[in-house]
Amino acid sequence: MKGLRFERIGKGQHYNVVFHIGNSYVPVGDETIEELKGQSLLPAERFLNLLIDRVGYSSYLKDMIRDELTSAGDPMTQIIVLQGAIREL
Repeated sequence: MKGLRFERIGKGQHYNVVFHIGNSYVPVGDETIEELKGQSLLPAERFLNLLIDRVGYSSYLKDMIRDELTSAGDPMTQIIVLQGAIREL
């Protein structure tokens, strides 16, 4: 599946949420999810920078996120959808 998205995979586990980057995924800790939720009303570009900084903990992941964002369609629309999705986790 193309694009970026969050998925809740459980509760009470070490990682309850994964962040899908195309066909790959990265586990995301609860603390990071709460931080992203708290910042989900930022302008889309600032939220993207925060997301890349917090979820892309290596240069490889940061590049994957940016590449997927540009290859999967309108980047700003994807970020706005992610902002809404993070608030619902």
